[in-house]
Amino acid sequence: MIKAILLDIDGTLTNDQKQITPRTRDALLAAQDAGAVLVLASGRANMGLTGFADTLDMKRHNGIFVCFNGAKAMNYQTGEVYFQQTLTVDQGKRVLAHMQSFDVCPIYDRDAYMYLENAFFTITRDGEPWNIAEYEAHNNNYLLCEVANNAAFLDWKLNKILVAGQPEYLQEHWQEMGAPFEGELSAMFTAPYYYEFTPLGVDKTRALKETFSVLGIDRSEVIAFGDAQNDQSMIEWAGIGVAMGNAVDEVRAVADYVTLSNNDDGIAAALEHFSGKL
Repeated sequence: MIKAILLDIDGTLTNDQKQITPRTRDALLAAQDAGAVLVLASGRANMGLTGFADTLDMKRHNGIFVCFNGAKAMNYQTGEVYFQQTLTVDQGKRVLAHMQSFDVCPIYDRDAYMYLENAFFTITRDGEPWNIAEYEAHNNNYLLCEVANNAAFLDWKLNKILVAGQPEYLQEHWQEMGAPFEGELSAMFTAPYYYEFTPLGVDKTRALKETFSVLGIDRSEVIAFGDAQNDQSMIEWAGIGVAMGNAVDEVRAVADYVTLSNNDDGIAAALEHFSGKL
């Protein structure tokens, strides 16, 4: 029987308008009422997950957040932290200093604030100017705070550093950006315009293993949904790995089942397909 449902957010739980559709919401509410625990597994900060969690009534059902791409796992209702691994202050400072050589916007957080050097950093998306800093702040319920120099300002451990940039520029320069930290930190694309640094070995699956060990849930009792490269390991690890219809080829290749797209209620369709296990 399925005891836990793992859900990536962007491109999986939400449609292209960043909304949870009524059919998907109702299917997940019904799954919780049947006893399944929902786990939101995302590159977002925990503050960026609360709106989705409240839509799904996860606080009442002891839902779980796996945030920062697996650097932190916590119970939404109680605040209990099951797992956390951070960048050291020195590592954070060195990444931020190295990013000064590139036309990118490093972003990092603490409590209610998101810090960066340029709150007006803009890229082009779909032919239109897009203030990516404003988008990140609003999407994750942060207040924006500009600082004069990221590396000089930082004096706390970080869950991750998000580096935003024009997709074409990131594709041209990501190897140079990550080269000084090879073997020390993990660095990966989480969207065409996002390149992220996290502690070495951190991913969603490691946090899930630690969390489910505490909760006494076996991987055979887990169904996972995802679409992007940073979902691949959890799709492989779960007892049932489901790729969204819009998933990248790497995720589709390792999935046990390919459902409809995020715009076509793929989660609800898959839960109906596997209804005998709920």
